[in-house]
Amino acid sequence: PVQPPRRRAGARLAVAPASRPAQVEAASLRPPGSGMAAAAAAAAFCLARGLRARPVCGASRTVHAVCFPVIQLHTTGAAMRVSQEDFEKAKDQLKLLKEDPGNEVKLKLYALFKQATEGPCSSPKPGMLDFVKKAKWDAWSSLGSLSKDNARQKYVDLVSSLVSSESSSQVKDTTPDSKHGYETLQVTTTDNITKIMLNRPEKKNAITTQMYREIIQALEEAAKDDSVITVITGNGDYYCSGNDLNNFTNIPSGGIEKMAKDGAVLLENFVNHFIDFPKPLIAVVNGPAVGISVTLLGLFDIVYATDRATFHTPFSELGQSPEGCSSYMFPKIMGLSKANEMLLFNKKLTAGEACAQGLVTEVFPDRAFQKEVWIRLKAYATLPKNSLALSKQLIRGVEKEKLHAVNCQECELLRERWLSDECMNAIMSFFGKKSKL
Repeated sequence: PVQPPRRRAGARLAVAPASRPAQVEAASLRPPGSGMAAAAAAAAFCLARGLRARPVCGASRTVHAVCFPVIQLHTTGAAMRVSQEDFEKAKDQLKLLKEDPGNEVKLKLYALFKQATEGPCSSPKPGMLDFVKKAKWDAWSSLGSLSKDNARQKYVDLVSSLVSSESSSQVKDTTPDSKHGYETLQVTTTDNITKIMLNRPEKKNAITTQMYREIIQALEEAAKDDSVITVITGNGDYYCSGNDLNNFTNIPSGGIEKMAKDGAVLLENFVNHFIDFPKPLIAVVNGPAVGISVTLLGLFDIVYATDRATFHTPFSELGQSPEGCSSYMFPKIMGLSKANEMLLFNKKLTAGEACAQGLVTEVFPDRAFQKEVWIRLKAYATLPKNSLALSKQLIRGVEKEKLHAVNCQECELLRERWLSDECMNAIMSFFGKKSKL
């Protein structure tokens, strides 16, 4: 081949400017809302696309510039657009979840889905008494001008995290002495002790309608089994955070009136099982307790608590009234004025205060709580079974009739409160706070 002439001194490598189509193409690839970093990336893209092989004027030979391939721009995972296929897949995955993610998460999913499919909220604001629709509207409206693409990305990410969390959740106790058939509890019998553990740690063991029914079933079985004592405790950091207010959103076909009536019947039956339980019943309060998990403590025979436990009955804040026979047992246990501070004015007690006022039997340091408590419980379980049951019957028997009457009266008042504007507005306000995403 003919050798080209040698390059003359001073010859320069020239770069042709980018053509307009390349600039337009690069600009079209910039992600929405990109800033200086994306602009710099687009400029680099244009520069690379603009490199052309062209002769250099005055050179003794033709010098070619290096021609770079088309650069593929990449953004972080958060900024990448989710395809419609990914979005549809996330919708299908959501339907396969076995665990209820809770009201707060469901509101967020609803809002992101609406934003991703319809854009910013433009529907009229629901009436004040329609607290379910109002909560949904608030959740959607709180997303403001979030783009459909970003809402779709957040929706897919949230569903993915829920699926991942469920798949890696703790495996339920399947030891030979565990009792099956429960979804919200772990029920085991060993060393003459039946342990009923509230098992929704990710929801702070908030009590759902299903959990109410399962606790009733567990108490009925424990009353008949060969155990000597029965223990109720919680899984995780909380003992129990009270009622899951998501119960109020599951309105049956009969309307709010039917929901209130059915709820009152279930609650009365639930509390009656604590009043009538024949064996020693012991609460092992492993963390904060709220609402009905506190009011029921007056019906236990012994209450042991960790020093990090707190006790809170915020009935007035939610427009409701006391339950669990607390309107009778609390004044009897701690005196009228101290009971009023809790039941009327929502005072939260520390474990030490609850012990001083008689609601808690003894408080233990958290680091040694489980070890010390279970040493005692195992010792109690070696005592004669029938002797303990008969002694409890003698102690509690004189008040059973009174407790049943109080329970009935409390549930009837609660049914009325659930239908009141005060209660509806308070619960709606609670959902509104949760929907601020």
